[in-house]
Amino acid sequence: MKLQIATASKHIHAPAEVIYEILADYRTKHPLILPKPYFLSLDVEEGGVGEGTIVNFKMRVLGRTQSFRSIITEPVPGRTLLETDLDSGIATRFDLSPLEKDAHTKVTISTELRNRGAVEGLIAKLLLQKIYRQELERLAFLVDSQTGRVDHISIRML
Repeated sequence: MKLQIATASKHIHAPAEVIYEILADYRTKHPLILPKPYFLSLDVEEGGVGEGTIVNFKMRVLGRTQSFRSIITEPVPGRTLLETDLDSGIATRFDLSPLEKDAHTKVTISTELRNRGAVEGLIAKLLLQKIYRQELERLAFLVDSQTGRVDHISIRML
């Protein structure tokens, strides 16, 4: 079976540290970037910020609701967060690459999809990429609202 990689990237006008702080905070900030209706819940079981955090979340994809339990690690603290599903071992990466003297950051979300047939893998890849693009848009909006780059409009509008 062919390995499929679902990935999406976005350049965000903010230092990597500002973005990482949002991504690593699973109690209050990270839930704000999760697009509805795909993400139904995100609950912190242990920890809450970065390395060692354990989260439970539910997703509704193609009419099916799935539950996940993941542990968060930081292979490169301040630059890479890894959410690894404790049942399947499938991991989603959040990679931050500083650009332009740290004024901008390229943020990439990616997941390696294993053990799927060609059609199922392609559908999952395309759907996850759509979800990741929405997540990155919400992240950019949240960063802009926190840094005063936009009016304080509710992120729920996205």
